[in-house]
Amino acid sequence: MALITFFGHAAFELVLKGLDGQEKRVLVDPWLENSLSPVKPSAYRGTRVDYIIVTHDHGDHLGNSFEIAKMTGAKFVAVYELAEEASSQGIEAIGANIGGPLSIPDLKIVFTPAVHSSSKGTPTGVVVSGKDATIYHAGDTGLFGDMALIGELYKPDVALLPIGGHFTMGIHEAAKAVQLIKPRIAIPMHYNTFPVIRADPEEFKQLVEKTTSTRVVVLKPGEKYSL
Repeated sequence: MALITFFGHAAFELVLKGLDGQEKRVLVDPWLENSLSPVKPSAYRGTRVDYIIVTHDHGDHLGNSFEIAKMTGAKFVAVYELAEEASSQGIEAIGANIGGPLSIPDLKIVFTPAVHSSSKGTPTGVVVSGKDATIYHAGDTGLFGDMALIGELYKPDVALLPIGGHFTMGIHEAAKAVQLIKPRIAIPMHYNTFPVIRADPEEFKQLVEKTTSTRVVVLKPGEKYSL
């Protein structure tokens, strides 16, 4: 059974059964000091974290990654240039790029394109697969047609999609993304952290479920979803 915990903005914890049969704990874009998060980085002190994946270097996504990596010994996974920065701070880092699966033994991790900006390297989304689920975290992105290829190639059970607009897709663009990706479940993210990205997740839910067979699960910060 896979477990997804939302910490507000674009921060998630994923617990998956690894390809080696062992439970894996993964943090994606762990900005835990966002105003909506019910937990702070110190909550991970003494907790096993296997990987921290960061989609790009903006502060609201890189967030508390370095602090948590140093605290837990988690491997930091990101596009090459950002991983190099982590490595320079004494963090065990895996630098990769957009393409095929990373050469790691216990999870299938694939970086995907994202239409956005960044200072170090290229902005990405990421697909994380274990034995029990495949989860696509879109990162910060606008809508793009090749999302259909992400759906075709990796068949994510769950898509974590930004809906806040201004910096990323808004509700209507994200609903179209669901049509392209065709996940079983969509979870909205990257909204209501700041006034400029205010959005109603219930509007997204109604639109998606009216136009697709995907079910939308709206998580409040701190809530979990199991599949």
